[in-house]
Amino acid sequence: MSERVFFDATLRPFRSLPPRGFFWVMVLLSLAGCCAGIGFVWAGAWPVTGFFGIDVALVYLAFRLSYRSARQTETVRLTESALDVERISVRGERRHWRLQPFWLRIDFEEIDEDQNRLVLASHGRSLTLGNFLSPIERRGLAVALKDAFAAWRRSLRPEH
Repeated sequence: MSERVFFDATLRPFRSLPPRGFFWVMVLLSLAGCCAGIGFVWAGAWPVTGFFGIDVALVYLAFRLSYRSARQTETVRLTESALDVERISVRGERRHWRLQPFWLRIDFEEIDEDQNRLVLASHGRSLTLGNFLSPIERRGLAVALKDAFAAWRRSLRPEH
């Protein structure tokens, strides 16, 4: 018999520009750099042309690093017997934590409107969840986790 699942979520960083949009941004930047470079060559300032290529390359590198950081994930799963958290880093390294829900505390620390932190605490140890999420997403995750824990607690005291 499989365990009842009260919460199951995979957290990923949000990227507003999909890969296809990234392609078109790079095409437009390259075309603009080429046109500006041609203008400088016609004006006799041909050494300036190389700097347009460097600009495009730096923008490309910045986007690639951003997409690379989007590879990290966190999977949170609450079952009848445990809360499992699996974190996959940018480099693909996996870490797993198994926490006993009986002793688990969910701390949502609201520093100000634009800054908060979600921490799971148990037996003097803590685990921060969703560092890569926006404050609004982290707040929603905290509410969903607290609701799931409330359902988990209710399942321990079945009505007769």
